[in-house]
Amino acid sequence: MIVFVCAGCGAEVTAPLYQVALPAHAHQKYGNGVQLPVLMEPGTFAVESETWGSLWPSRDAGAPDAAAALGIHASADGMLSGDVTDSFVIAPGDTRGTVLIPEKTSGYCCGLDGTDGPNMACEACGLPVASRIDDCSLWQAVWLAPNAVHRHAVGDAGPAPLPWADLTAAAAGTPPYEPITSWGGRQLGLYHWWSWSPQWEAVAGRALAHLLAASGGRPVSVPHGLTADVFQRTLDALLSADGPTLHAALAGPNLPAYPPPQVLPVELLQDDPPSPRPDHLFRVDAGVFRHTLLRLPIACDPWLRKVLENLPAYVRSGLF
Repeated sequence: MIVFVCAGCGAEVTAPLYQVALPAHAHQKYGNGVQLPVLMEPGTFAVESETWGSLWPSRDAGAPDAAAALGIHASADGMLSGDVTDSFVIAPGDTRGTVLIPEKTSGYCCGLDGTDGPNMACEACGLPVASRIDDCSLWQAVWLAPNAVHRHAVGDAGPAPLPWADLTAAAAGTPPYEPITSWGGRQLGLYHWWSWSPQWEAVAGRALAHLLAASGGRPVSVPHGLTADVFQRTLDALLSADGPTLHAALAGPNLPAYPPPQVLPVELLQDDPPSPRPDHLFRVDAGVFRHTLLRLPIACDPWLRKVLENLPAYVRSGLF
């Protein structure tokens, strides 16, 4: 396991943690005034090794070496994101020995967003070591400043990953739609509605970028049901209708490469009471989609550059 310590004085600033994969929704901004929960599970940390933040000129704007070094291959607007790499994100409850910096309290309206720089300091020496994020429409997290902390190994390596059968039996996962909480102003207060999961929208953004890259611009169909609800409408809008259709299938542990179609008995399709459903079609997260696509070498192809150029229009139309 890992404990992060202050680079200034060596004081511990986190609980013991073990490393997990960075969630696809780590940088997601969802909705307006939405209350999002904590990003990371307690006792875990993840490493952000890609570029986010301020803008770099794209290779078309005269900085091919900088863009290539960052793993960025195309841009629709002549500018590319790029800032600090190898930063670390943890759950707010896993911080230790830190205090908020009063003059670093930037936020949109409901909390802190970290745009003023690190807003948490080491209690022992005062060195700024992290940014607490808890503003509306942002996932609650603490991002450790990479140059202000060091990693120290302690104890064992942490729990082993669960076997797939055990994970499935435990029903661990994220439902495709869930209740969302938002602020509705002084008159309305807090209110709730059922929506597609923000996490699903983010993961779908990453998957869609890879689906487009693999398609070569040809039409793609996906299995009927929830998979089609998530992907088919967007695939049909972004890909040409010409040429033979490629068929994408679900794959993974205990899944065949090409699962046969199944028809469930009517009684198994009935819920009592029925599950709430969102009142709008699924929308892929545009930010995650763009971030992923820009880092694929095929993003330089003209047809994918056109997709990037038209992305704002697709967002306005409700496709994303």
